[in-house]
Amino acid sequence: MTDRPNVLLITTDQQRFDTINAAGNPHIRTPNLNWLADNGVRFSNAYTDCPICVPARATIMMGKHGHTIGLVSNGGKRVIDAERSLPGILTRAGYQTRAQGKMHFHPRRCNHGFEHMEILEDYYRYMAAHPEKGVPMDHGLGQNVMEPGVSTVDETNSLTHWTVGRSVDFLETRDDSRPFFLWTSFAKPHPPLDPCRSYWEMYRDRPVPAPIRGDWSSSLEDIPPGFLVSSFYLNMCHRFDETLMTDVRRAYYACITQVDYNLGILFSRLREMDMLENTWIIFTADHGEMLGDHQMGAKSVGLEGAAHVPMLIKPPGGHGAIDDPRRGLVSDTLVCLADVLPTIAAITGVEAPDGLDGTDMLAAAEGGKRREVLHGECKDYFYVREGDYKYCYESLGGGELMFNLREDPREEHDLVRAGEEQETRERLRGVLVERLASAGKDAVNDGDLVCRNPHLTLDDLPRNTWPGYHTRKVAVDVLH
Repeated sequence: MTDRPNVLLITTDQQRFDTINAAGNPHIRTPNLNWLADNGVRFSNAYTDCPICVPARATIMMGKHGHTIGLVSNGGKRVIDAERSLPGILTRAGYQTRAQGKMHFHPRRCNHGFEHMEILEDYYRYMAAHPEKGVPMDHGLGQNVMEPGVSTVDETNSLTHWTVGRSVDFLETRDDSRPFFLWTSFAKPHPPLDPCRSYWEMYRDRPVPAPIRGDWSSSLEDIPPGFLVSSFYLNMCHRFDETLMTDVRRAYYACITQVDYNLGILFSRLREMDMLENTWIIFTADHGEMLGDHQMGAKSVGLEGAAHVPMLIKPPGGHGAIDDPRRGLVSDTLVCLADVLPTIAAITGVEAPDGLDGTDMLAAAEGGKRREVLHGECKDYFYVREGDYKYCYESLGGGELMFNLREDPREEHDLVRAGEEQETRERLRGVLVERLASAGKDAVNDGDLVCRNPHLTLDDLPRNTWPGYHTRKVAVDVLH
């Protein structure tokens, strides 16, 4: 046995920040995430700097922003250095390291520092070898389709349940002479929004919050068209009527609750095996989902629905953790996915690589140095978060938005269009220009942000170009 702490990192895919009951959403059922929040630290200002899968996951692995490592899209560039990666430094320090679930790395079978990985493809291989268990994802819904459906397998044979089951198997069969680092990574609530039937029934008639509309997004024509490109490209959800969008949100909540309830199995085994007393648990998501807010679906943009993610850290301890001063703490310090690696390094006492963009979140929450500014990039989308303000820019058509998040947390009032706080706009725009220019980005020219098409209109946008068509017949690590 070892006295060094274990670390369980849990991530979901495309889960927005406001989907935890204990964090203020009374419409969703998340008892196990509530338990983490009630017994640990909840970070209310946690962001992904690149709100799309591959860069966000590389950021967790490397402790560096996507734009720092040159990855701001889901392209196949290999950027993860196994020697400097999160699992790499832990493996060298004597940890037993395991990745379970959706990784979405390139190349997909490269372990990138983990001793062992099982990815989503392995679930579909397993199910194909056991046809008596059912045929998953046999409904024809693409990987970006938002119209809801129902899983074609029962809960016991679902991908969500498999991810937890294989994680539990690792706990039960691991080398207990070494501490462990386990990354349990769920594919949900990423579309297709196909919860198992029992979870769909749980939400079928329940109220859910309506999509947000602002003074800049009440109609499609009011929105700077460049901000709509990702949504038009993937799902065209602005065409959904109120009834359909309500069902979309119910299915999305149902997928999250299914993940949450399965986490109860994982936490139960940790308790039964006396591992809670020496295990840190960290929960977050790679990015969010616009979910109809401001007429948009999907991610990529720097708006709250896409870029703001949940972040929970529970210290070791089971029933005896009540005296921990971090229990139930809510920190408003500005944190991001790049902070996961240095935080885990501090927890475990493992030396972190130099040159990281991230910092120790717990130290910041307990009065240490705080991040003052965060800027994000995702292809043609950029944002700066500083203090109460967020400035968003898209280089496709030159559209910009700015919000005071303290007064307007739902981003309903665009300060740019209103002509308000121009000095703040110029300052934040200048911060973005300076950072992009210093990195040699082509998004800046002659000291200003580039606009690729100042005459961009809705008619220029793609139409439902990539619903995410895949079948289980082809081995890929993006079957959700």
